[in-house]
Amino acid sequence: MKKPITLNVNGESHRLEVPVHRTLVDVLRDDLGLTGTKKGCDMGECGACTVLLDGKAVNSCLVLAVQADGRQVTTIEGLAVNGKLDRLQETFIEHGAIQCGFCTPGMILSAKALLAENAKPTETEVREGLAGNLCRCTGYVKIVEAVLAASGSPDQAGSPEQKEKD
Repeated sequence: MKKPITLNVNGESHRLEVPVHRTLVDVLRDDLGLTGTKKGCDMGECGACTVLLDGKAVNSCLVLAVQADGRQVTTIEGLAVNGKLDRLQETFIEHGAIQCGFCTPGMILSAKALLAENAKPTETEVREGLAGNLCRCTGYVKIVEAVLAASGSPDQAGSPEQKEKD
């Protein structure tokens, strides 16, 4: 059975008719071509599919598209404005927080939600805020540094800027 829905994705409205059992990650990737949202475990364990739903980080593999009807969805593609990367995207690059890149979109969107709630998190708060996102490549150090740098938090002992001062 299909149901008509309207998704507001990255500031654009999309009218779709979707099967009621179709997940948001599948609609984003397959129907809207937004492949920045990664499909990892399909069980809500890895965080690769993280998007913002009305500003809150959610695993889009666990959300049915019909549940997002009429709501605001932000994907990694929606963070850059007029070709300018979001501050978090810039700090991930500056701090070398990207290796294979598979987890990066979900990490950035989880960090975006964290910073919206807590503009100046400590290192511990960043680690807690990213706990639902798995990374197999980086060891999280550079990711945490990037989030702290984006926040302007003084809790940046391992940042490139701090290392230059030492």
